[in-house]
Amino acid sequence: MRSAGLRHPDEHFMARALQLAELGLYTTAPNPRVGCVLVRDGEIVGEGWHRRAGEAHAEILALEDAGSRARGATAYVTLEPCAHQGRTGPCAEALIAAGVARLVVGMEDPNPAVSGRGITRCREAGIEVTIGVGEAQARRLNPGFISRMSRGRPYVRLKMAMSLDGRSAMASGESQWITGDQARREVQRLRARSGAVISGVESLVQDDSRLTVREEESGLAPEQIVAQPLRVVVDSRLRMPLAASMLREAGRTLIFTRSSDDPKRTNLEAVGAEVLVQPLSEQEEESAARSGVARVDLVAMIEHLARIEQCNEVLVETGASLAGAMFKAQLVDELVLFVAPTLMGSFARPLLDLELTAMDEQQRLVIDDIRAIGKDWRIIARPVSGDD
Repeated sequence: MRSAGLRHPDEHFMARALQLAELGLYTTAPNPRVGCVLVRDGEIVGEGWHRRAGEAHAEILALEDAGSRARGATAYVTLEPCAHQGRTGPCAEALIAAGVARLVVGMEDPNPAVSGRGITRCREAGIEVTIGVGEAQARRLNPGFISRMSRGRPYVRLKMAMSLDGRSAMASGESQWITGDQARREVQRLRARSGAVISGVESLVQDDSRLTVREEESGLAPEQIVAQPLRVVVDSRLRMPLAASMLREAGRTLIFTRSSDDPKRTNLEAVGAEVLVQPLSEQEEESAARSGVARVDLVAMIEHLARIEQCNEVLVETGASLAGAMFKAQLVDELVLFVAPTLMGSFARPLLDLELTAMDEQQRLVIDDIRAIGKDWRIIARPVSGDD
């Protein structure tokens, strides 16, 4: 018998549901990660977790696991059960039909079009509903899905590596490798959980990065790598080399540009790239005529990745220029910084191009986690918000 131990039973069983949901960390996108536990008389009688889009939801798998023992049970679900017909049937109706007596929900569905409907349907059917048990942990499981549903944009992580003196590359642009093998494995796993990986063309010209998830380096099982993340290149003037290694990799490469050079576009598309030309406004055309270049609209790019590509989480791996531009545009939700125990000197390149001149221009951060990763250190931080 699996019992609740010393914690409140609701917290104990929701913790198990959260553990199950985390098993879908790399596989469920664009759907959320969800876990479900069915409990009767203090004992777990059924478990399930959503594995990937198009397959059964966590509640359905838990009901199948429980069978007839689901009648009169309490269902612990990390995210509100759906009440609409999608690629699978509505989970709220399945819980009702199975005779579940009580429902404990970690958090409401953040999709404004459906939020609350599953809870309301269960209550209408006589099921007792409790909301908010383990909500903070449930929200941490799905930052991208929550962001895409509530803000219309993915959750953006900026990954960077630096020396102890704050340098990210030598003056020549050489940057491989600042950090060690274990840090690079962590980066592979960040890629694996992301719908897209973004880089600037300058970084690709310098390093010829593939931006792929490699099973042997990530340490993930083959079934955890459902597909390669979309590779996104910010390339205002279409300087992407036709011989770039990423264009020979499995998966898609999408280039955002402001260039109307049709021959370059045709050549890139011939070798497998997808090129999206952002139109220029009259003001941007005038500015481009003076400066010779129009920058990619980063906000529009990020919104496109949510709306069209259905990306929940996005990883930015790039140099100081684009990294600084993402910060200036307030598009970075989380900074994942790997710090190596080395010094690169004053001629080496800085971490970010921010061009701050006064102390009151500082970009304050909240540090959420610091830990050793092999010989390096990993810092997870986020920009200060009104809640901090």
